[in-house]
Amino acid sequence: MRLALTMRQAALAVALGAAATIGGALVFEHVFGYVPCKLCLMQRNPYYLAIPLGLAAALLPPRWARIWLWLLPLTFIVSAGLGAYHSGVEWGFFAGPSDCGGGSGAAAGSVGDFMNQLQTTRVVSCTEAAWRFLGLSLAGWNVLISLGLAAFAALAASRKGFYVGR
Repeated sequence: MRLALTMRQAALAVALGAAATIGGALVFEHVFGYVPCKLCLMQRNPYYLAIPLGLAAALLPPRWARIWLWLLPLTFIVSAGLGAYHSGVEWGFFAGPSDCGGGSGAAAGSVGDFMNQLQTTRVVSCTEAAWRFLGLSLAGWNVLISLGLAAFAALAASRKGFYVGR
């Protein structure tokens, strides 16, 4: 079965893919308790940019949509680069930032709350993968997701319509 997608539909699909990826990261953080490090938080920025870019490309006239759609592969290539760097830091190939520690995400209300928070907060290092699946950390999965979204957006931007499936 072949599914024909327009540029607008493809742009919307990329925006939804970016939103789902960010949603997954937020679930890992707020539901499962994985505190992100500095590099983890940096890797989210291209996604925060890609969501409105994709939505804009979906809503603009076709000529402008194609231009905005071409910005998406560039955004995701940057994202893949950040993920590759972070993966390299985790595997010991690169030195990570010296100030790499995560935020707890919660503000202390009083001095007593702050002291309790200090006792229970663990500083997150960029050099340790908090979670792995099939040998890849979240940073490694970011590389794959980013490259997939970049390729999809580039394919959509290069044609008036394209097909997904057989």
